[in-house]
Amino acid sequence: MSMFGTDREKGEIVVRLRPFLVLLLFAVIVAVGALSESRAQTVIIITDIRVEGAQRIERETVLSYMTIRPGDPFDPVRMDQSLKNLFDTGLFSDVTLRREVTVLVVRVVENPVVNRVAFEGNSQIDDEELAAEVQLRPRVVYTRTKVQNDLQRILEVYRRAGRFGATIEPKAITLPQNRVDVVFEINEGEETGIERISFIGNREFSDGELREQIITTETVWYNFLTSNDTYDPDRLTFDRELLRRFYLSEGYADFRIVSAVAELAPDRSGFYVTFTVDEGERYRFGEVVVSSSIENLSDEDLFEAVTFEQGDWYDATQIEKTITNLTARVGELGFAFVDIRPDVQRNPEERTLSVTFIITEGPRVFVERINITGNERTLDYVIRRELLLVEGDPFNAARVQASRRRLDNLQFFETVEIENIQGTEPDRTIINVQVVERPTGEFSLGAGFSTDSGPLASVGVSEANFLGRGQNLRAAFAISSRTQQIDVGFTQPYFLGYNMTAGIDLLRRTFDVADNDSFSQETSGGEIRLGYEPAENWIHVVKYSARLDNITDVSASASTAIQLAAGETFTSLIGQTITYDVRDNRQQPTEGFFISLSTDFAGLGGGANFYRILASGGVYVPLWWEGWQWSLSVEAGMTEGIDDIVRIQHREFLGGNELRGFAPSGVGPRDLATNDPLGGNYFYAGSIELAFPLGLPESLGVKGVVFSDFGSLGGLDQTTATTVDTKSLRASVGFGVQIVTPFGPVRVDIAHAILKESFDETQTVHFSFGTSF
Repeated sequence: MSMFGTDREKGEIVVRLRPFLVLLLFAVIVAVGALSESRAQTVIIITDIRVEGAQRIERETVLSYMTIRPGDPFDPVRMDQSLKNLFDTGLFSDVTLRREVTVLVVRVVENPVVNRVAFEGNSQIDDEELAAEVQLRPRVVYTRTKVQNDLQRILEVYRRAGRFGATIEPKAITLPQNRVDVVFEINEGEETGIERISFIGNREFSDGELREQIITTETVWYNFLTSNDTYDPDRLTFDRELLRRFYLSEGYADFRIVSAVAELAPDRSGFYVTFTVDEGERYRFGEVVVSSSIENLSDEDLFEAVTFEQGDWYDATQIEKTITNLTARVGELGFAFVDIRPDVQRNPEERTLSVTFIITEGPRVFVERINITGNERTLDYVIRRELLLVEGDPFNAARVQASRRRLDNLQFFETVEIENIQGTEPDRTIINVQVVERPTGEFSLGAGFSTDSGPLASVGVSEANFLGRGQNLRAAFAISSRTQQIDVGFTQPYFLGYNMTAGIDLLRRTFDVADNDSFSQETSGGEIRLGYEPAENWIHVVKYSARLDNITDVSASASTAIQLAAGETFTSLIGQTITYDVRDNRQQPTEGFFISLSTDFAGLGGGANFYRILASGGVYVPLWWEGWQWSLSVEAGMTEGIDDIVRIQHREFLGGNELRGFAPSGVGPRDLATNDPLGGNYFYAGSIELAFPLGLPESLGVKGVVFSDFGSLGGLDQTTATTVDTKSLRASVGFGVQIVTPFGPVRVDIAHAILKESFDETQTVHFSFGTSF
């Protein structure tokens, strides 16, 4: 029996308590409702929002940044968010929110507005450059954060200029109507140069040798014309890459730069740059193999493209050059879709690196479209006809590179960039050709004085891209006390739509070539020519020329050679020139070579009968140091009469541009009685030249040149007792300066004849000037 009674008794108790429980539940519900109504009556609703302190900013603008509105309760969370939003606008220096009964009062203190921004104390960097860096501008809201950000920007400008000691103090001058003038007071300090460049870990190369490989230099008195002796983080990064390339080109395949640190001296007077390097071991090339998996592509035919041999010191650049050569060679053999990958195997024990160039068939890709941009004057078809690829052709990297060289050789563009991107399909590519045009017109002026000709002047005008069609038009006029000459020429590329060049030249000249006006000569003539490319890098030009020479007023004391040439002589001549040219640029070459052979035959009518052979060539080699270049040019020729003598107007003359240090026509056979230059039937001339930078900024376009010219001229059909023809070697040495100015190229050469004859005429200074448009 339960202590609470039986189950029946329990049931009776529950029945008796049920009315009481119902009344209790009802009382609880009523109490809760009354409590809720009481709380509802204590919530205060915002009836209005009043904005105080705003001067420039409208009330609606302030309200737009707030998350609370009239009709909303005074919610602390939403009020706090509204406060944050107003501060985040940057329009206010202070914001407070308070409740006045049912009105929310927003009190703001507006940031002032910038009236002007000024810079004081700056002389090395002008106001315009500094103003372009700062964010503060007139009518912009002034904040301390913006001032600090601008302060850091200006300091960064001075650091890029090598002035790490610069200090800046910003000041705000209060003006009426809540405006301020912001003044940055600048103390530029001295340039922070490189006090010392040190290397740690280098065993094989001295500090001096490694300093020559990098751009950054130590501050010394003779470096006042360059900024490379100031600290630049970007330059230091590039120096790391230059050191890496140098060591890899010298065989150190494991080379790495542990660190490159620039420490500023405590007095901020200069930087101490330290490179810590790990040279590693030096390697040689081991076995070199070219392996092709493409049918009908012989490994032996491709091996000629390899630029190094087994046993050579390892050079990473030679691997890159070989890949380029192999790509070009495979393309020439007609295989457009190839992939060339070098497989380098290291042998630490023998310290060799074996290289296998694996050639496999690449994905078949075709040219979908060619886009040309940047040509404002040059017509599209002028560019397209130089491209060796057209839409629908198989993509060929070698042909793309050859196309770029062809466009460079036009000399119409400052830069030519060709890239290929993915087309609309996986097997399609789009070629984008981006060019930057350059001035192709040239206006040249020349002036000088010589004891033979007196004052002289010349004017020339040429346009290499006439009307944007690639046509060449030129005209030149020269005058001196003894010579007047005018010649015009026109060249039409892709004549009749074929890859041929047609041109015509006209000439009119009157001049005296002897002392004391012993004779006068008039020459009138013209030439037509046609050129084409029989193969890549080959140019063949054929021509026909006709000219009429009239030598009159021959003095009785004139040389016998001149007296024999008196009267009119009509010359009808055919000729040809074949040239093989693999220079990187035909107008301003830096690498490559060319050879040329010309032959002329005169005798198809007229009174002159002779043949002429002329050979020339040149080689251009970039040296190890950036900007240094060595070149050699040579020329030789002979003229032989056919059953007749070679008259003076058909002979060769030497001097001036061809042999600096000597006057024009100052070398060769001469009549000592009259001092008349007689020319010669045989000649050779050459020049060895070394061009190098002078340490000036590259943008100035200044280069130094040292050179040596040599040559000889001789061979006469007839001689007299007063004729001298030694056929001896002449030579000169000299130096010069090349300057690319906004008005055109300027070159000044000073040469001294070191091998000469007593009767030769010399000239020390040679000056040329021109301008482009």
